[in-house]
Amino acid sequence: MNRLDGKIAVVTGATSGIGAAIAHRFVAEGAQVVLSGRRTKNGLAIAERLGPAASFHRADVSVDTEVEDLVRTTADRFGRIDVLVNNAGAPATISSVTDVDLADFRRAFDVNVCGPLLGIKYAAGYMCAQGAGSIINIGSIAGTRVANSGLDYSVSKAGLHHLSQWAAAELGQHGVRVNTISVSGVTTGIFAKVAGYGDEEAETPEVLATVGEKITPLVKEVSPTPRAGTTDDVAAAAVYLASDESGYVIGHNLQVDGGHSLGQPYSVLLAQRARIASALKPEAQ
Repeated sequence: MNRLDGKIAVVTGATSGIGAAIAHRFVAEGAQVVLSGRRTKNGLAIAERLGPAASFHRADVSVDTEVEDLVRTTADRFGRIDVLVNNAGAPATISSVTDVDLADFRRAFDVNVCGPLLGIKYAAGYMCAQGAGSIINIGSIAGTRVANSGLDYSVSKAGLHHLSQWAAAELGQHGVRVNTISVSGVTTGIFAKVAGYGDEEAETPEVLATVGEKITPLVKEVSPTPRAGTTDDVAAAAVYLASDESGYVIGHNLQVDGGHSLGQPYSVLLAQRARIASALKPEAQ
């Protein structure tokens, strides 16, 4: 505990899921946290549950002036910004390159690339002046692997990954570290909504646990870790990158994916080989 004692952190997309989990862990580790998102009711409720170390500031990361106000207000209030977590993201839409909706594609870039860019743009000035800071971009293995998600989401996350490396190379000389956490198979309300649950019900621990159990058999087919990921898995990684323990880590893509990016599990390979052998076996005369 207290690995982030005294640090001032901003977490975007903190009104549910991964962002809310990161905010919770940051507060538990001693940070003052400004949660941000578009859903004011959710954000205020989460900040109230977290106590006096948390507050909420409404902002849409795709709007330049709102991101600028979020960062400036935080710096004015606390006198510094130590950590920025760019977590807000637009969900994937499933389409091919021949029928993609350009509006959806642009929306993905507005939120998944331009949003983090704006956060970095406005927070970096304060961090460079301090000579220290940690910026964490929440990415996805879909940004480095084809056909892991929708076209718009995947391409935008690839852009975010490259943005992270560019920013790391530029800001590192000023003491500002930029890193990425690429996730996969993490149970969030998005899965529950696909299953038909309402917006509020989808975020409850009971529903998320149920969804996690249901998708576990699917996870076993693509990942060597025999369970779905949790938002706490991502939050733990974020604590490390936000803390001084990762002071020599910069430009890194930390994959919190249960090994999904490694390829199919060995057991799946064996099963495939057995099916191939069976298919090639000569028929009995």
